[in-house]
Amino acid sequence: MAQTDLSLNLAGLSLKNPVMTASGTFGWGLEFGKLVDVSALGAVVVKATTLHPRIGNKPPRVTETPAGMLNAIGLQNPGVEGVIADKLPYLSRLRVPVIVNIAGDSVADYAAVAERLAGTGQVAALEINASCPNCEQGGMLFGLEPASLSALVRAVRQATDLPLITKLSPNVTDIVPLAAAAVAAGSDALSLINTLVGMAIDIEKRKPKLGNITGGLSGPAIRPVAVRMVWQVHAAKLGVPIIGMGGIMDAHDALEFILAGANAVAVGTAHFAAPETPVQVVAGLAEYCERHGVARLQDLVGAAQAFRPDVRADRFAEPATPGGACDATTQSAESGSAQR
Repeated sequence: MAQTDLSLNLAGLSLKNPVMTASGTFGWGLEFGKLVDVSALGAVVVKATTLHPRIGNKPPRVTETPAGMLNAIGLQNPGVEGVIADKLPYLSRLRVPVIVNIAGDSVADYAAVAERLAGTGQVAALEINASCPNCEQGGMLFGLEPASLSALVRAVRQATDLPLITKLSPNVTDIVPLAAAAVAAGSDALSLINTLVGMAIDIEKRKPKLGNITGGLSGPAIRPVAVRMVWQVHAAKLGVPIIGMGGIMDAHDALEFILAGANAVAVGTAHFAAPETPVQVVAGLAEYCERHGVARLQDLVGAAQAFRPDVRADRFAEPATPGGACDATTQSAESGSAQR
């Protein structure tokens, strides 16, 4: 059969494949340039950028956990002017769309960073970090309640015409109202999920392992939570594409997110152990599609939703690939059943 089509349109961005890097795990791209063929990826999402430079939290800032890790970096970055002067020249030479994650202490901070980055003409899209659990101000505080999240997204929307992706926090009771609020306020896509709040204690020193006490838990340990939240948001039919992330280590993991309803995926924690992971995920997705006779990967988006209890029983009859209803420009209703 013909080569599988892995491409998609993500909120106006043309991606050659759905595999991206998760913010905070791929540095500024430069750090991995000699280890990974960055041009093979769908897009690169770089570290969080704030209005002013940040030195981050006091160390220790990272510790390993079973099936994952805790981090409390604290959004260390050179500030938006430093990013523009020292990071964008390199990023602009990459042959993939560059998405910049933005953060701040106030709504005005976010809007100012968005406007400044948009003015460079070197950024493809912005990811609003409304879910970082490692900051005393801003970050997750904006993403825990629909009204505050809506105000934040609306302000950034007014500051730029760039495609906006809102990164949602899993540290909530129900993620769907927050996803809906972000979309209603102007978000063109959603990232699910950021890290879960956790902590670890050194029993010999009898003290927390992180200088910040708590940190963000990432890695395979959180993948079932992330897949469930992608499933819930897709089922809500909000009309925007979803980027799924949380413990993706290989193509099998990525496919769980896609079948749950993600149009694209982002690799994060895996970079620390195996920098080549995202490129291997791309190859694995192509191999899976070829093995199962899937001509277009986006036709699998949300395919597992056919097995929801509220879907008609006759949907179980015979799995079939839908006719393109799952394009990333519009989040589809329940897609056809998964290929077997």
